[in-house]
Amino acid sequence: MSLSHTVLSSGRSIELTELRMSSTYEGMLEGYPCKRINDLKVNGLQRQAERAFPSTPVHLVPPFREYPDQTAGAFGPVEVLPSVACVGVFRSTAVAAELDPVLHRSTLTVVWFQPVPDIPLGEDADLALRSIPWEELAQDYEL
Repeated sequence: MSLSHTVLSSGRSIELTELRMSSTYEGMLEGYPCKRINDLKVNGLQRQAERAFPSTPVHLVPPFREYPDQTAGAFGPVEVLPSVACVGVFRSTAVAAELDPVLHRSTLTVVWFQPVPDIPLGEDADLALRSIPWEELAQDYEL
């Protein structure tokens, strides 16, 4: 059973089968969000996804970065990522046309950030998420 269905910009339908969400800045006790901290957060989430799902390829959707305050502190200007960090496992029909559609599927683990803790659904899913080049990134597998 899938959690949601989304149609990519390419027209391919994908299903979300697992979703992990967390607060982007959970555990940040001091300092402020800046480029260095955010790069660590983004890279750390991608590595975490790679360890959690070692048998599937992992794709990072580059997050939108906001600069609400132009005054620079000790670590540079304030830079804010969307408040929810997500790791989702998606599946679809096989990428390779020669594979049996009954016996094969394709899968991709995706890392992205979004402003609210909603499940990406249909056309309401973020455009960056719907723009994933599935055929280039996903991996086919046998059921």
